Amino acid sequence: MKIVLVHNTYQQPGGEDVIFEQECAMLKNAGHQVVTYSRSNWEADHYPGVRRVLLAKRAIWASDTRREFANLLKREKPGVVHVHNTFVMISPSIYSACSEAGVPVVQTLHNYRLFCPAATFFRDGKVCEECFESLWRGVEHGCYHESHAATAVVATMLATHRFRQTWQREVSCFVALSQFARNKFIQGGLPEEKIFVKPNFVDPDPGARTEMGDCALFVGRLSPKARLDTLLAAWSRLSVRIPLLVIGGGAGRGELELQAAKAGLSNVLFKGQLPRAETLAALNRARFLVFASEWYENFPVTLVEAFGCSTPVICSRMGVMEEIVEDGRTGLHFTAADPEDLSRKVEWAWNHPKEMAAMGQAARTEYEAKYTAEKNYPMLMQIYGRAMQQG
Repeated sequence: MKIVLVHNTYQQPGGEDVIFEQECAMLKNAGHQVVTYSRSNWEADHYPGVRRVLLAKRAIWASDTRREFANLLKREKPGVVHVHNTFVMISPSIYSACSEAGVPVVQTLHNYRLFCPAATFFRDGKVCEECFESLWRGVEHGCYHESHAATAVVATMLATHRFRQTWQREVSCFVALSQFARNKFIQGGLPEEKIFVKPNFVDPDPGARTEMGDCALFVGRLSPKARLDTLLAAWSRLSVRIPLLVIGGGAGRGELELQAAKAGLSNVLFKGQLPRAETLAALNRARFLVFASEWYENFPVTLVEAFGCSTPVICSRMGVMEEIVEDGRTGLHFTAADPEDLSRKVEWAWNHPKEMAAMGQAARTEYEAKYTAEKNYPMLMQIYGRAMQQG
């Protein structure tokens, strides 16, 4: 089968880019002919000053992209188009080209952008779903890049394509990464019968660890949603000294390091952003991963990477984290935004190495059962099949 994969990369690389590359490799390895169509938001830097008006217009409908993509479809004649992201440079205009060419479309829903201009359902340090009621609530709060004008552009794009029924009419199947996310998309109005759950996967296999780790580990972007302040507050409450390794970059790193220093947390070491191979090596050496996020997430690949390393996870009891990590079997849950509860769970985990080792083995079993490329491929092909049946 010939498949066109579509992805618009952000200026700051993230998990969506990794999944796009992994699915491309998986399909090629299975013998499919894969054609990629990619744009980058770095192109937005060519729109300074008054030309930003043109950038806002193309976020809603990029005519040049539509023509280019229509020509690609005419030339390649794919069996299916699989879209990962169209924001900003590609725009939803390509769905119209696919519809006109009679090519079915599969759309992976990597985030909550279709219902929230910020794509996160998170504002002012807590979950926010006000844009389910009205997109203009996001504009009022300037949720996208803390800008009322930028948020208005995204809200206008969403409102325009809701009016056109672009996603309802021109997308054959949607891929939700979890049942929790699927429920949110149905709540937002996407057709239930078109949404299929297929999780992300980790490939190649990171390999199970061979011995108990010697530290706790955090991996992720150092942003307000990750709630490192909750994590540091929990660490300051511990009655035993537990080393914590923090891997990840972000604008909040300096402030967090200062917070840790003021609290006397010399056992907390910030390593910054590391190459993926080094991050996986750290996961393999950790006794457990702590994932303190206080927003819904969509599908944190770090959790599955930890499972592949047979490393159990301590995570917030909310959203997809609660769905992926089974409390008492593959890790432990704590109440989101509660450093006292988190500190209790961390101490218990550190003081019960045998129980945590057993959870790590269960996590590895879960990885092998659900999150390998071998398990993922037939799920994706089934969704492609559904899309082609619907046309």
